[in-house]
Parts: sequence; C-alpha cells; structure tokens
Amino acid sequence: MRYEIALKRVYFAAEEDDGARILVDRLWPRGKERGSLSLTEWYRDAAPSSSLRRDYHQGKISEASFQTRYRLELKESADALIPLMRYARQGKLTLLTATRSLPDSHLPLLREALIHALDEEDQSDQELASSPCYLGDFPQGTQP
Repeated sequence: MRYEIALKRVYFAAEEDDGARILVDRLWPRGKERGSLSLTEWYRDAAPSSSLRRDYHQGKISEASFQTRYRLELKESADALIPLMRYARQGKLTLLTATRSLPDSHLPLLREALIHALDEEDQSDQELASSPCYLGDFPQGTQP
C-alpha cells in the first residue's frame, strides 16, 4: 500500500489537505502559541533524544553520525512509531518540525523509518497462516 507522508516546517500555514498534522520535536517551536498551529498532536517520542539533538546542534557530531544514531534510536524504540503509523493508515500524514532546513532535519529519516515499518507490517499481514491443529484436543484412539 502507498502512504502519503508529507514534511513541513511548523511555521508554514496549515492547509486543508495536510491531513493529520503531527509536530515531531522535543521542544515547542519558539514564538508559537499552542492554539495557533492547527496540530492534531505534538508527539515527542519519535523525535531525536535530547542528548542527540544537543550534540548535533553543538557540532559535537557530524550529520552522518547524527543520522546513524537517530536511525538506531528509532530501531531501538520501534513502538514509538506505532501512533504515527496509525495516522498514516487513516490518510495523509504531515510531519512537522521547527527546524529551518527540512532536508537536513530528522523528518526525512523518520518518514523513511515509518514507510519501512508500514511496509513490513503490510508484508507480514499477507503471509499465509496454517490452520490450527486440534489433534491434542481428542483422546488417543478416538476420531472426531
């Protein structure tokens, strides 16, 4: 199945076709009041950890290192993707961030992880299952 997951800066105006608008940042965007963003939800659990975000913004780690560590965080806390997967299954999902440069933000990596998790789940739903075996439910020597 194909899922529509858009990426936007939270400072851009909400549009009618945004679908579910989810802010995925640990910190609230500067200069924005809570009611002004037309959010469906502010979801922090899939955002980079505070220490990872801090190390990256302070220049202690490279972009490649940030990407590797964030992918690892997402892999280690795969359950954090479940609420976002539910939104994606219901229709268009717009992931929002306050980061200035979307291509350099965590959102493309998050979208990649979401699509991978959705595809894996879809694939597992298509696997054939064997019918249950009732052999142990009958006493030996009798037939149903």
